[in-house]
Amino acid sequence: MAIATQNPRRISIPNPSVFALIISIALTICAFLFFPCSTAGGGATTFSASLDHYFLGVPVPRRNLLSFKSDPIRLRIDQIRKQATDHAALASAYASYARKLKLENSKQLRLFADVSRNLSLLLSDHRHLLDPSNPIDESAIRRLDRKVKDRIRAARSLITDAKESFDNQLKIQKLKDTIFAVNEQLAKAKKQGAFSSMIAAKSIPKSLHCLAMRLMEEQIAHPDRYAEPDTPPPALEDPRLYHYAIFSDNVLAASVVVNSAVKNAKDPMKHVFHVVTDRMNLALCSNVQLKDYVAPMLKFAPLRTNKFLNSSYVPVLRQLGSANLQRFYFENKLENATKDTNNMKFRNPKYLSMLNHLRFYLPEMYPKLHRVLFLDDDVVVQRDLTALWKLDMDGKVNGAVETCFGSFHRYAQYMNFSHPLIKERFNPNACGWAYGMNFFDLDAWRKEKSTEQYHYWQNLNENRTLWKLGTLPPGLITFYSTTKPLDKSWHVLGLGYNPSISMNEIRNAAVVHFNGNMKPWLDIGMNQFRPLWARYVDYDNDFISLCNFGA
Repeated sequence: MAIATQNPRRISIPNPSVFALIISIALTICAFLFFPCSTAGGGATTFSASLDHYFLGVPVPRRNLLSFKSDPIRLRIDQIRKQATDHAALASAYASYARKLKLENSKQLRLFADVSRNLSLLLSDHRHLLDPSNPIDESAIRRLDRKVKDRIRAARSLITDAKESFDNQLKIQKLKDTIFAVNEQLAKAKKQGAFSSMIAAKSIPKSLHCLAMRLMEEQIAHPDRYAEPDTPPPALEDPRLYHYAIFSDNVLAASVVVNSAVKNAKDPMKHVFHVVTDRMNLALCSNVQLKDYVAPMLKFAPLRTNKFLNSSYVPVLRQLGSANLQRFYFENKLENATKDTNNMKFRNPKYLSMLNHLRFYLPEMYPKLHRVLFLDDDVVVQRDLTALWKLDMDGKVNGAVETCFGSFHRYAQYMNFSHPLIKERFNPNACGWAYGMNFFDLDAWRKEKSTEQYHYWQNLNENRTLWKLGTLPPGLITFYSTTKPLDKSWHVLGLGYNPSISMNEIRNAAVVHFNGNMKPWLDIGMNQFRPLWARYVDYDNDFISLCNFGA
């Protein structure tokens, strides 16, 4: 008989394999929900699926701790690349600066270039280690890191040692750039100043203009007072006397030359002055001649009385009338005049005056004389000049003071030595001399045929290819081998442009020369030298006082 027993409620357990499957699925879902996925190589998200951990027989993936941060090896590789590239560029920049600054230390320049090149080669040789697509070789990376550090230390040490030198060189370069800019401004200012000075030198002061007008009025009002004698005095052709030649259109300046020579002469009655000027200025010359204090013989003659002065005989007269030369003077503009400061002075109108070229015709002008002292109108005589007529000229034509010192005032400065004729016939280092006080032996002049020599070279220079305008270059050529150097104390130059001439040198000079733009009768004349000239101006002359000269 079966016994009936009461059992409590039982829980039905499914098949064990089904249960394990359910548990595995649940754990997988929890892992995805509660554990972040790892980052492979710092890039895309992955889940580490290592199956060496099991839970209830179900494989559970293991989480990699490196997924919380980037890969340190890969970061180090990027840092090595960046540091090496930066220091290579820095070293290359220093090398480039060294080339620009033209450093004297070529070894330093080579070291910078080597450091830059070595760092670049090191990266190039190990590019397979730096490629992120290649597997990482930690030991190779560490060796590369040491090499890069060694080179970086060398680069930093080199830069530290050279920094002060480079900073100084940069400062020097900036100073050079500044000096260059200032020199450009200075050159421009010099050109403008030279042009302004030339304009001031060309201008006629109001007092001189007034004087010329008043004397012209006087001559017109009283022509009988200024009539020339029918026969010239015999003293004008007496070779035993001391003859001076002065060619000028500034008769006030010419009168200063005469006055200074007379007042310093031991025997004034033996001195004869031949003054040639234009017709307009004869009135002042005659007025000076009438003064009682002028004891020596003075001969004032207008330029046109010299019959040999015609274009068929005198080349410069023909050239002065050429259209080419007139364009050179009269079609000139400010911007063209200031292009060349050295040649600007040759545009002075005095070079158009035949009075400036008359010095080459002394034998024709004074055929009965043996010796003549030529004086410019901007000189002052300070002592007796009689000794010049007793000078042994050694057969030379021209006695003059040489002006060269060092490399200055030599023939190369006055003539075009690129021309074959000049290069063949003359020495560029030959010493130049000064016009202004020249003692001429007219007999030797005629023997050497110096006037013919002058004509020969003047004809060749019609297009100004041998020298620029002026009378000194043709004088240097004409008297190249026939000039006798005089002692420098006879003739001191530069009082019209050089303020640094010593007063002791001036006091010891027989003749001082105001050559240059700053003439003593102009407002731009130098005050320290002006009294040397002004002391011989005849301020007692009524016409000079009426014009307030020097006021």
